[in-house]
Amino acid sequence: MAGALDGRRVAILAADGVERVELEQPRQALDDAGAVTVVVSLAGGEIQARENDLKDAGTFTVDEVVGEASVDAFDALLLPGGTVNPDKLRMDAAAVRFVRDFVTSGKPVASICHGPWSLVEADVARGRRLTSWPSVRTDLRNAGAEVVDEEVVTDGNLTTSRSPDDLPAFCERIVQEFARAPQRAGTAGRS
Repeated sequence: MAGALDGRRVAILAADGVERVELEQPRQALDDAGAVTVVVSLAGGEIQARENDLKDAGTFTVDEVVGEASVDAFDALLLPGGTVNPDKLRMDAAAVRFVRDFVTSGKPVASICHGPWSLVEADVARGRRLTSWPSVRTDLRNAGAEVVDEEVVTDGNLTTSRSPDDLPAFCERIVQEFARAPQRAGTAGRS
C-alpha cells in the first residue's frame, strides 16, 4: 500500500520499556505506506527499548515531548506495548491527556499488547470492543470495554491487537484505518 498514507503524520507515543518489535514493525509499515512517523515521549533524548520486557533492545530517538505535542499536528496515533512503557505513560498527566484527546477527536488510534492500558487510564475504553495481551483484559473489562480474543479488532477509531504474534495483521489493518481517516486541514497531497 505504498503511498496510502502520503502526507499523514503519525504520532507514536512511547516511553522507556517499549517493546522494540511493537514500535519498529508498525512504524516500518506506516513509513512504507508514506506516513511521517514521529516518536513522542515523556522527555527528549532517547527511550530504552526492550525485547520480551527483559532484554535490552537498544534505543529510539524521541522527536517530540508529549507535554509540547498537539493532537492537531497529527493524523493518527500508535500506542505500542511492552509492560513498562504503558505503565510509565499512564503515570504522566500529559500523556494521558494526549491519548484521551486523540480518541475523542475521532482520529484513528491503534494499540497493541499492553498498550491499551493507556486507553484505560484515559477513560476511553468504556463501551468499546477491544483486545489486548491476556493480562490487560481484566483492566479493560473493569474500564467498561467489551473484550474479545481476536488478532486485530477495530471499533470506530480504535484498533487493538493482542501480541507481537499478531503484528502482520495489525500492521496491515492500521495502514488501512489510518488511510481512511481524513487528513489534517491543509495537508492533502503534501508529504
